[in-house]
Amino acid sequence: MYANDGYRELDPRECLSLLATVPVGRVVYTRHALPAVLPLNFRLDADGAVLLRVSATSDLAGAVDGTVVAFEGDMVDAEEQSGWSVVVTGPAAVVRDPAAHARLVRTGPRSWAPAPQEVFVRIEPELVTGRMLVPGRTMYGLDLPT
Repeated sequence: MYANDGYRELDPRECLSLLATVPVGRVVYTRHALPAVLPLNFRLDADGAVLLRVSATSDLAGAVDGTVVAFEGDMVDAEEQSGWSVVVTGPAAVVRDPAAHARLVRTGPRSWAPAPQEVFVRIEPELVTGRMLVPGRTMYGLDLPT
């Protein structure tokens, strides 16, 4: 980002705090050697990992297990021309440990599209980045039209 581009970089703690306030994000992964993006509800685990609950037989569960993915969440107010965007990047894995799975059944996200067999996907937050639109910024010292 450039110093006067109208955005402020967020530190990882700010990013996770903001991400926890929205109900839906988008997982970015590779499907059949092409980029794919899927909106999903989610929850953050205590350590900042992104938790997804999906059908055990879904393309997503098979495609992301053991791969590096990105997860993006944001909030935009078009009227106020403000908002933020956060991206969590890291390895994704289907949770196979029975104790961890049992805990997530109690505390993890609830699926908005329940399936007969569901698994939890955990995205480890190796890289957490974000930016916030700074309202009232000007370009080249001139007020921008609203």
